[in-house]
Amino acid sequence: MKQFIPSTWADMKRMVVTISFVVVALFLVLGANSASAQSSDPVQSGSAGLTGSISAPPPTSGATISFPTNGSVVSDLPVIVTGVCPDGLLVKIFKNNVFAGSVQCIGGNFSLQTDLFVGTNELVARVFDDLDQPGPDSNIVIVTFRDDSVGAPSRVTVTSNFAKRGANPGQTLTYPVILSGGTGPYAFSVDWGDGTEADLFTEPFPGTIDLTHEYGEPGVYNIVIKVVDANGVAAFLQLVGVANGPLSQVNEGGSTGEDGELGTFNTTRIEVVWWPATLLIPFIISTFWLGKRYMLHNMKKRIENGEHPFADI
Repeated sequence: MKQFIPSTWADMKRMVVTISFVVVALFLVLGANSASAQSSDPVQSGSAGLTGSISAPPPTSGATISFPTNGSVVSDLPVIVTGVCPDGLLVKIFKNNVFAGSVQCIGGNFSLQTDLFVGTNELVARVFDDLDQPGPDSNIVIVTFRDDSVGAPSRVTVTSNFAKRGANPGQTLTYPVILSGGTGPYAFSVDWGDGTEADLFTEPFPGTIDLTHEYGEPGVYNIVIKVVDANGVAAFLQLVGVANGPLSQVNEGGSTGEDGELGTFNTTRIEVVWWPATLLIPFIISTFWLGKRYMLHNMKKRIENGEHPFADI
């Protein structure tokens, strides 16, 4: 292959400009190819993530109350309500269309403790999915509660606006409940369902009470609340507490659940790759060094020949 040797200073400048252009173009091509690579690290500086909920149809199958049976008469509380349900859904029990407790359906069955109004109670179980969409109502079970105790004109009751609440393990879960009726002071017993000792405390007046607890391990727990007023009349409420699983993100698709678990996303990291420049720097330096030597040699030859050294510039 014939080697190109510049004969004038103008040719030398054109050669240097051409080499510089090739070097810059090569660097940009290598950097662009590397920047398009995906990274498995989901936390990126300058990257963006999107969250959203995926719509789904509501449950098509409801729960069925097996016990107590329709037409039952009871005089002792709490009443254990049991039945069958679609696995994995949240079951809420209503008495006369008033929220009376909740439990997670596990293995196609549910069981929870609740109290009743004095007189006739229409019990209905409703299932809810992770989007809080209700399924069909269960069968209606009519239960009559006969209160033989002598006490306050109104019985003590405890309920909540929440059927299910969660927090991360080691963080405080706050569960507001609403206390009404009866005569104070009120004695509380709260079993959080994780094997720890029940919380025991008193409240002087009715109202909204914030129950707090820290779960040590992820899981779904049955919270059983018992309140006894100054007349010895008791109220019961069962709720669902969730200790969220470890938060993780991998390079796979996912979604965000009702309990606060993070979904996962595909992310692309854009980064500048410096190794092409590191390899090309010595080449650039050597090119300009050789060009300088050639320029000096060419100027010397022109002076020796009696020519002007910058005649071509």
